[in-house]
Amino acid sequence: MDDKVDLINRDPNNINQHVQSNFEDVLAEPDGTRSADCVWIYSAKCFNGGKSCCYIFLSALCGIFLGLFWGCGFAMISFEQIWCATPMYRCFSIYAIYVQKCVGTYLSCYLGPLCETCGLCLSRIRVDKSG
Repeated sequence: MDDKVDLINRDPNNINQHVQSNFEDVLAEPDGTRSADCVWIYSAKCFNGGKSCCYIFLSALCGIFLGLFWGCGFAMISFEQIWCATPMYRCFSIYAIYVQKCVGTYLSCYLGPLCETCGLCLSRIRVDKSG
């Protein structure tokens, strides 16, 4: 297991591509509606600075604990799948083959001939529609 963390590309699998939170992704002025250039420039600086400070603060405050929480959560899911669900499913599959053979034998030996006989008896019935 490689413990190296990529500090440049922090979303190599693009799992958070939907979280676009740059100034240009959130605020935009259409043609014909413009604020003063200085307002737009300082709004962008305040937006980016506030977002960065708040994100850094929340990450420092909660990031390590949430990383531990999610790591343990996914470890429990992996444990349950590897040690419980997959073996139980395999066991079920083995027994299901036995049940399938038993039910198939019952159907072909008992129910099949019964249905065939009923079909032969009822095949001679004619329905005439007379006006």
